[in-house]
Amino acid sequence: MQKKTKKHSYLKSPDLLPIHHEKKSIGVIGFFAMWVGMAILLATFDIGAAGIQEIPLTWVVLATLVGCIAIGGFISLIGDIGVEHGLAFPVYMRAPFGIIGTHIPSLTRAITASFWFGINTYFGATAINAIMNTMVAGFDNWLLCYIIFALFQLINTASGIKWIERFADISAPLIVIFSLIIYQNLTGEINAQGENVWAWVSSPVTGGAAVTAFMVVIFANMGYWATLGCDIPTISRYFKAPKYERNWFKRNKTTVVGSLIALPLTEAFMIMIGAAAFIVSGTSNPVTALQETASGWMLAMLLLMIVLTQWSTNTAANILPAAAVFSNVFGPRVSNVISVFVVGIIGSVIQPWSVYEVLTQVLLIIGAVLSSVSGILFADYYLLRKRRVNVPDLYKNNGQYQYSKGINVVGFISWGIGGVIATLFMTYSFIIGFVVAAGAYYVLAKYWYFNKYPQAEIINPSDADYLGITVGRDWTIEDNEAEDSNSVHKLV
Repeated sequence: MQKKTKKHSYLKSPDLLPIHHEKKSIGVIGFFAMWVGMAILLATFDIGAAGIQEIPLTWVVLATLVGCIAIGGFISLIGDIGVEHGLAFPVYMRAPFGIIGTHIPSLTRAITASFWFGINTYFGATAINAIMNTMVAGFDNWLLCYIIFALFQLINTASGIKWIERFADISAPLIVIFSLIIYQNLTGEINAQGENVWAWVSSPVTGGAAVTAFMVVIFANMGYWATLGCDIPTISRYFKAPKYERNWFKRNKTTVVGSLIALPLTEAFMIMIGAAAFIVSGTSNPVTALQETASGWMLAMLLLMIVLTQWSTNTAANILPAAAVFSNVFGPRVSNVISVFVVGIIGSVIQPWSVYEVLTQVLLIIGAVLSSVSGILFADYYLLRKRRVNVPDLYKNNGQYQYSKGINVVGFISWGIGGVIATLFMTYSFIIGFVVAAGAYYVLAKYWYFNKYPQAEIINPSDADYLGITVGRDWTIEDNEAEDSNSVHKLV
């Protein structure tokens, strides 16, 4: 008996149990502040620099707003999984991929997030190194800066979601102020050169080529956040929401305001900074541009903003989601704290910054592939289960999500189809991968696989039995719960 309990307990890692209503601590302002930090990263500046080489900044900004609002909508839809049921991304993935199958797509996301952690930490470390060089003549040790910066971020994340939110609350106002100063500084230099940032275009295109360039910016912005579109439940499970609220928008207000307002506005402004940095220095890297346009304490203050933004991005968008995946893989024996440092080790040992140019393209391809996972999550949660989930069985080794030896083959078939087609059309990868994978999963699951492996919440779509916060329920998973108490095989 002891052996059986131990065998089944790996699904019940304490860090991945459903979050109860009283522990949901992040409100609208908190997530808004988190987005202000998350939306600022090197990739964002790259989009601005690339865009103005073909179309004016006005059109680049408009395309960014369109792209961010679109991806923000997808993020809000998937975020309801966390808000409604308090479930993290790798736990819900047991439904469309199986209790064993969840590990493959989840690890794909976790490794990608770990790589981004390394890249962003390196970017922040170069800014810290530049700050120290400004304050202490002759200082030049980016590796030391990297190690210290990485440790601060990992400790911040390991301390819990509340400390991530507190850091965001403190850093967001500073980031906004410093961003405005950076933009003013760069545009001042551009004006001094007799140029206008809003009219400047390196190699202008017209007609169909201009439309294509506009669409590229839209989908570039969507592509960079395709990964967060998958694992937003890991964050949204902490969002405050009223019990017994059946209005989707009211229940998901925190996610909607953050993803449809904070993300587009912040990213659009960072696109402007990236464009200005390119005009000034020929590179989208604002660290390089700022070193050419500022000096002394002004330079140190502006570089501090770069540090704060990389910190905010990493804790919420990279370390936290990746750590949840590693907790899911390793089970209760590995705590969330250890999982957080696993992220840091992977992201650092691989040294992704040394192959940044190549790796960025690889990560974009992975983002395209993961867009299919978002489509599968949408189809499974909204179209098939209609937001009702047999949550207790997600934590059972022999429950309805066992499927065939722990794997839902339909999830992998749909992921493969959507992922391959998405990579063939990289410019529009997110929307194509999302739609194709969602369609394939819906048809195969509804008309084949779920007939073979019946799902309780589809057979009996009861609000009282399978909804969470909408009916005032906090899902509680008992460690000694009978494995087959709610098994679908007992229902049919």
